[in-house]
Amino acid sequence: MASAVLPSGSQCAAAAAVAAAAAPPGLRLRLLLLLLSAAALIPTGDGQNLFTKDVTVIEGEVATISCQVNKSDDSVIQLLNPNRQTIYFRDFRPLKDSRFQLLNFSSSELKVSLTNVSISDEGRYFCQLYTDPPQESYTTITVLVPPRNLMIDIQKDTAVEGEEIEVNCTAMASKPATTIRWFKGNKELKGKSEVEEWSDMYTVTSQLMLKVHKEDDGVPVICQVEHPAVTGNLQTQRYLEVQYKPQVHIQMTYPLQGLTREGDALKLTCEAIGKPQPVMISWVRVDDEMPQHAVLSGPNLFINNLNKTDNGTYRCEASNIVGSAHSDYMLYVYDTTATTEPAVHGLTQLPNSAEELDSEDLADSRAGEEGSIRAVDHAVIGGVVAVVVFAMLCLLIILGRYFARHKGTYFTHEAKGADDAADADTAIINAEGGQNNSEEKKEYFI
Repeated sequence: MASAVLPSGSQCAAAAAVAAAAAPPGLRLRLLLLLLSAAALIPTGDGQNLFTKDVTVIEGEVATISCQVNKSDDSVIQLLNPNRQTIYFRDFRPLKDSRFQLLNFSSSELKVSLTNVSISDEGRYFCQLYTDPPQESYTTITVLVPPRNLMIDIQKDTAVEGEEIEVNCTAMASKPATTIRWFKGNKELKGKSEVEEWSDMYTVTSQLMLKVHKEDDGVPVICQVEHPAVTGNLQTQRYLEVQYKPQVHIQMTYPLQGLTREGDALKLTCEAIGKPQPVMISWVRVDDEMPQHAVLSGPNLFINNLNKTDNGTYRCEASNIVGSAHSDYMLYVYDTTATTEPAVHGLTQLPNSAEELDSEDLADSRAGEEGSIRAVDHAVIGGVVAVVVFAMLCLLIILGRYFARHKGTYFTHEAKGADDAADADTAIINAEGGQNNSEEKKEYFI
């Protein structure tokens, strides 16, 4: 009785290849797959190692799939798509998709490229090795889709200083979801993001609440996305337009030496900056009327032939549709003999807040404060000395009047007693005690 010898897996593969070559073209692939499936059921041969790697690719680029075999014995390698359709059988491509191209075929590797990858190509691709037993491994293709549109929207085209506005940025149709970052100039800000998923794609909207200041005018607000499919910085931006009330500063044009003396001419220029540009600029004299010889010409104040009556505080006021502001100039006219710069001279101060004073104004303010302190000290000392001197004079006057009054009383009593007395002794006695005690006084003096 003859014994049957079962063919090995490699022999079955060889037989399948020969049968397929002789079959008509329409039945060739079906015959090969049928014979190989039957051959895979015959238990012979040692196990082999089949491995592959996952692939991550950006939409529109090229994905490379590699099926590799260790210790190859010329077994057949096959690549299938996620729908289990054969892409390549050895070096033959039965799938009619020209985007798949064979890069390398050998007994140890089947390497295939997929061009112009789309989101529909994502999934598991199977590598099969027809050994005994058959081996299978899969690779996962992950397709990254960068955001298709990046849009930024500001709630108000023009904002007012101190106002809070809403800024939104939207990154549409990305995979995975996009991370959105906010910047105002070079400073990063924090927004609030919401993610919406639709058909494996993600739309991200981020909201930023921003309180604007006058320093923000013309500063860009930047929406920047971070995504694994994006290289470099993908961003869009909008420039802030902020309206703010005027900033006022008084500049003394002359006298050039800065010391205002009698007979000199004074010219002050009011500089006002705001958005929109201030259209109302005026000069007033605080708590007094403007000198009759003062000349006003737009932002300029001119006073010729200064004298002491011109002393006071001169204020420049400016306004626009947002608000108004002012700055003060303290004028003190010195004698013609004055040769040094006064401690307090031409002090200007912005009324809004201490932060709005520039360095020059702050320096003038500090000089004014120091001069004021020195003036107050001298005044206090002088006042104290004057009070002490006045008190001493009053005391001397009171003491003088007191002594003078008592001395006059003595002489008056002595004279009164002498009116009716016959001699000096009787007069003294009468002055001290009157007529009633005259006898006793006489005895005392005898």
